[in-house]
Amino acid sequence: MALQLPAEFENYMTSRLGTAYPDFLRSLEDPPCVAIRYNPKKTSEFPGEQVPWSQYGRYLRERPVFTLDPTFHAGAYYVQEASSMFLEQAVRHSVDLSKPLNVLDLCAAPGGKSTHALSLLSSKSLLISNETIRSRASILSENIQKWGHDNVIVTSDDPSDFQRLTGFFDLIIADVPCSGEGLFRKDREAIKAWTSNNVEHCSLRQRRIISDVWPSLKPGGVLIYSTCTYNEKENIENLTWLESQHEVEFIQLSPKKDWGIETVEKGPCIGYQLYPHRLKGEGFFLAAIRKKEGRLPAQQTKDSLKFPSPNQIKEFSNWITGAEGQCFFLHHQTVRMIPGEHKDDLQLALNNLNVLTAGTAVLEIMKNKFVPDHALALSIKIRKENFETLSLTREQALDYLRKNNLSVATTRIGFARIEFEGFGLGWVNVLQNRINNLYPASWRIRMGHEDPIQPTT
Repeated sequence: MALQLPAEFENYMTSRLGTAYPDFLRSLEDPPCVAIRYNPKKTSEFPGEQVPWSQYGRYLRERPVFTLDPTFHAGAYYVQEASSMFLEQAVRHSVDLSKPLNVLDLCAAPGGKSTHALSLLSSKSLLISNETIRSRASILSENIQKWGHDNVIVTSDDPSDFQRLTGFFDLIIADVPCSGEGLFRKDREAIKAWTSNNVEHCSLRQRRIISDVWPSLKPGGVLIYSTCTYNEKENIENLTWLESQHEVEFIQLSPKKDWGIETVEKGPCIGYQLYPHRLKGEGFFLAAIRKKEGRLPAQQTKDSLKFPSPNQIKEFSNWITGAEGQCFFLHHQTVRMIPGEHKDDLQLALNNLNVLTAGTAVLEIMKNKFVPDHALALSIKIRKENFETLSLTREQALDYLRKNNLSVATTRIGFARIEFEGFGLGWVNVLQNRINNLYPASWRIRMGHEDPIQPTT
């Protein structure tokens, strides 16, 4: 059955692309590319053709059943559309990654750009990863935990809430909700939902989002604006609107010619458009804008953090690499950690935002007994040599991820870290006559053993 596109969309794209429109139309009938971005803190390489604009991005020849790959659940890689990895070029060209930066990923769920940013930023930087829709924020939090970094705070706030943190961020990533034209190949429902009225609605909503969050960007700070759409109303016209409202400078990224990325210019405004008929990826638009106005206010914090006792910290500090540089704090009975230099930033966030998670959960104190938290098993800071480790086969790992009963040979009683091919998956509690599977019930996989595991390259 031939692809049916809205007539208004076809007319616009024909005008936009000219003689290249048939190539664009044919590309929408091709199968989407499959790409992942590996976690450089958990693995040093991943097989596959490199995504040209991303150091850690890889194309896969076929789409595996990711749900049945334990290393996926361990946070060894993130499944991400290749075009959206162009964010890396904007980040590398617009900020000094060697310096500590305060970064906001404004519309972050399910976590692709946040995990990407964490792989690029220094360990001294802080990322606030935000998702307004609470149900999506829980998925964001899960993916952040799997990535294993502790210099991140997950929030669920409206963009206007960040005005309470005036001039706080060096970098804001705003992958704003859009009409989704760039998703037509992957999502046929996006075609049915498309209308010119929705395009107009999205454009106005995007302006509201940027206006609301703009005061939280430092003078000299950078806003990376992106959509997964083609139309000018949501892209270059929104940039010209921003330029008319504020003192800004557009940052040139200079993508290589053979990448097939189009530079879009209108007056001083510069953006970058990615098309599926010109490269291996979906539709995507991005621009990097430097703020040239405003001033830095003094931030006031009201200290309300609670902390474990020095003796308690001494007991578990050997669980963590670089424990002396961490701020360990309490959330109810859970001990969490965040880099010590961000203690005041954490307090500022707690005072002004709806914080869902902060840093990495280390353990829960239960009747003076330390129970290691699931997030610790996934953390890049865990000193795994100080824990009993049980290495599982693939079938055993899948049983663990389904939260089934395990039968693993061990003589040591107590908590043990579960590992697959060197990647931490979680914890079990080994008792005299059984092994308690401590994998989070809400995370368990439900796909059956009979489903095939396809090759990943």
